[in-house]
Amino acid sequence: MQVVEGGANRDSMNALTIDLKSVIDLTDEQFYQLCQRNRELRFERTAQGELIIMSPAGGETGNRNGRLTQQLFNWTDRDATGIAFDSSTGFKLPNGADRSPDAAWLTLERWNTLTPEQQERFIPLCPDFVAELLSPSDSLATAQAKMREYIDNGARLGWLLNRKAKQVEVYCPGQATEVLQAPEALSGENVLPGFTLNLTRIW
Repeated sequence: MQVVEGGANRDSMNALTIDLKSVIDLTDEQFYQLCQRNRELRFERTAQGELIIMSPAGGETGNRNGRLTQQLFNWTDRDATGIAFDSSTGFKLPNGADRSPDAAWLTLERWNTLTPEQQERFIPLCPDFVAELLSPSDSLATAQAKMREYIDNGARLGWLLNRKAKQVEVYCPGQATEVLQAPEALSGENVLPGFTLNLTRIW
């Protein structure tokens, strides 16, 4: 069993990537049950079947992530065209990876294609919008790879927020990554029309 330091969005030096392929190939049901029985931890799974284990976020990162999701949820309530999710939500991407972005949003049209059971468990869709909040201990390269994975699997807009550098990387399909230095706000563009994220409460 191979264990290396990994993870991309939790404020912890204890995030690990474990290669279980040579020992066990977890089914989707087994992975779901693993997550349900270890709620004090955060799990993701790569498209190659590697298990990423992350301890809960630290106070500062948790507060800033709360500010992010608060603004997204408030706009979603007003807009009423989609549904927002926090970092505890699991998504099963088309490439087989299981991911839990710090904040995510789906159109109601796509959400309503799911059965009640699918809505209750890990969502078998890639979000239309995702945001990841990079903490000081995170690997930038790993987070960037995850953002590209979201876009490759159907996300229409992604934000990678780097608090330490006060930078935002904006990801869109078919476009080069745009890097913004210390912006005060971000526009949801045509994916989240009318949504503006106030970054002064996140930096």
